[in-house]
Amino acid sequence: MNILSIDTSNYVMGVAVVKSGTVVGEYTTNIKKNHSIRLMPAIDHLMKETNTRPEDLDRIAVARGPGSYTGVRIGLTTAKTMAWALDISVVGVSSLEAAARQGVFFDGYVCPFFDARRGRVYTGLYNKNMEIVKPETNILMQDWLKEVQHLDKPILFLSQDVHVYEEIVKDTLGDQAVIPESPYNFARPSLIALAAQIKEPESLHELVPNYLRLPEAEAKWLAQQEK
Repeated sequence: MNILSIDTSNYVMGVAVVKSGTVVGEYTTNIKKNHSIRLMPAIDHLMKETNTRPEDLDRIAVARGPGSYTGVRIGLTTAKTMAWALDISVVGVSSLEAAARQGVFFDGYVCPFFDARRGRVYTGLYNKNMEIVKPETNILMQDWLKEVQHLDKPILFLSQDVHVYEEIVKDTLGDQAVIPESPYNFARPSLIALAAQIKEPESLHELVPNYLRLPEAEAKWLAQQEK
């Protein structure tokens, strides 16, 4: 199976091509530039470098959130449009699961998270088999740490935003918390592709973003309607 994977759900942008389980090309950046401008050129470049024609693809995998509302929409729209044009399947993968897969060999719990601002995070808890131990949620980090601090195994924290919460994590959990060096904190698009190999394809029209909370503008609008 040949899979193109896309991740624009957060600050990091990634694209990968995986053929028959082998990563043949991967492109990742961690720079402040517009994903909407850079995504298609990145896909085109990687496809050419790996000698992959659009008609060679069997499936497209995409990070469906949580994360940046705009970023999630860019990735999903691109993936769904390509899948529709090529008449191939599309699979959405949780952005948190994608990050958690960096810790698949860790002997303990894996806690991916993204900064949701104002002290809140998007997070969840996985075991090393990538099974969900605690459901993905949007929560105050201090409340989340209280929930997990009584667990009986060490916890690996993985996040591109780890620097924002590193102090409170260490102060609350002490030696129970494990925070790896920078390269391990960024989700790799190839891991999204590998996850998509074992997931069932979704209906093109039913694949929607997983925001874990309403966009601020929509939340304000609903609040006004209730008054």
